[in-house]
This record gives sequence, C-alpha cells and structure tokens, in this order.
Amino acid sequence: MVTILKKEKLADTVTRIVVDAPMIAAKAQAGQFVILRPTEEAERIPLTVADYDREAGTVTLIYQIVGTTTAKLDALACGDAILNMAGPLGRASEFEGMHNVAVIGGGLGTAIAYPQAKALHELGAKVDVIAGFRNKNLIILQKEMEAVADRFFLMTDDGSAGEKGLVTDALRREIEAGAGYDAVIAIGPPVMMKFVSLLTKTYGIRTVVSMNPIMIDGTGMCGGCRLTVGGTVKFACVDGPDFDGHQVDFDELIRRNAMYRKEEEASFAAYREASHEAHACRLQTMGEETT
Repeated sequence: MVTILKKEKLADTVTRIVVDAPMIAAKAQAGQFVILRPTEEAERIPLTVADYDREAGTVTLIYQIVGTTTAKLDALACGDAILNMAGPLGRASEFEGMHNVAVIGGGLGTAIAYPQAKALHELGAKVDVIAGFRNKNLIILQKEMEAVADRFFLMTDDGSAGEKGLVTDALRREIEAGAGYDAVIAIGPPVMMKFVSLLTKTYGIRTVVSMNPIMIDGTGMCGGCRLTVGGTVKFACVDGPDFDGHQVDFDELIRRNAMYRKEEEASFAAYREASHEAHACRLQTMGEETT
C-alpha cells in the first residue's frame, strides 16, 4: 500500500497528490509512469510521474476525474492508502542532442510535459514552454512551468487567459520568427499531438510525443496499449511512452482510444448514481439519529 501524504485541487476535476513511495522515487525519471489501483473494486490505471523527490522518498501524481477509477482515487484523503502501485514503468525520456527545445502541453498533458521541461532545464537546454487549455478555469501548473522555461506561452481556446488560439498557432509563429528549435516535445490529446507533428514535419524539426493509450498491465503482456509507429506495431508501456511524432499513426490511436467509451460512460454514471444514493442514505441516517 502507498500512503497519500498531500492532496491538492488544481482545477475543478484535476487533483495533485504526493505519495510515500521511496522505491519508486529512487529510480523514477522524466517520461516514466506508474500503474496503480486505488481500491479493491477499482481497475488498474496508468499515471505519469509528474515529479519525484528522491531524498523525501515521494512521488507526485496528477490525474483528472474522467471515470470510475479516477473518481475512486479522488475519494481517498490524506492519510489514506492506495491499494497498490507499481513503477517506475516505461522507458525514460531521452534528451540527447536537445539544446533548444519547445515543450508543448495540452490540457492534462501539461502534467506530463512539466517533468520533461524540468529535466531539460536542469540539463542546461534552452526551453520554451507552450501550454494550451480550453479556458482559464482549466489552467494547471502555470507557476511550475514558468519556473523551468526560458519563455512561457499560455494559450486558451476562448482567450480567457494568455493568448487566444491553439498551441500550434504559437509554435508556428515562433518557428517562423527564427526560434531555431532542434526538437519539439508535444504531450496532450492525440489530436493535438497529431497536428503539432504535422506542423513540425513541414519544417523538418525532430518531434517527440508521449503516448497514453488504453493500458492494463504496463509490462507488455496484454497488448492493450499497442499502436502503429512507422508501420510497425509497438507497445506504449515497454517501447515508449515516447515516440517519433512523425511516425505515429494518430488516426488509428484515436479510434482505439474510443473503443470502450460507451462502457466507460455507463460505468461512471452507475458509480455516480450509487455514490449519490449512499450519500443520501448517510444524510438520512444522521437526520434520524439527531431527531
């Protein structure tokens, strides 16, 4: 079991937790992830290591409540224990040859982009960070990203914060202004990574994307996280999660990620209904006891 030491709301449906996991903290590197199961009834889910402290023996995880398992994880409080957590898994990010880099985070992908930007910053690279969100209420990790960026660009779809537009708008502008990037790292929704990769391909800029497809065991045994890269089947859990963005078949990835959407939505709806009924029952019991 892994104890939750800190818990903080970053946005309406986004939470950051710090957990006591010294064995994972001792070996974790940027780009790697863990597989956890919050309770006995929950499923196993992958979460990227957003940060770690080797001396304190802690690992930081950031998640969005999008389904039943993340809701069950969010129901845990400081001092509660996550049932089990395995890691670090996946291949650590490789930064060789990266000296002038644009790191792009889209939505919750910012939580994965942050450790990449931090690692590059600590290696002495010049780092521009472009972070994109739908609106100001969904912005996360702005201060953290600014602290590891030479230049920070905030984009929102509706213009409610930073500049109005997409991350590709800012990236194109900076490339054409002579930024001279030798690499771009893009992490976020598959459609965002697809269009960043299409843009950088026209300029011949090396592009790395981080894949987070459907995943079960995280060790390459189930094959659930397979994707096509350069015409060859790869497993995100053991061959990645980082891949050449110019080689990924994003259309196939998007289709595969949507395969169980109806089942996921039904499961989440049933969980919320059961949770509401249980909450109502507790309130009724408390009222009867008071009476």
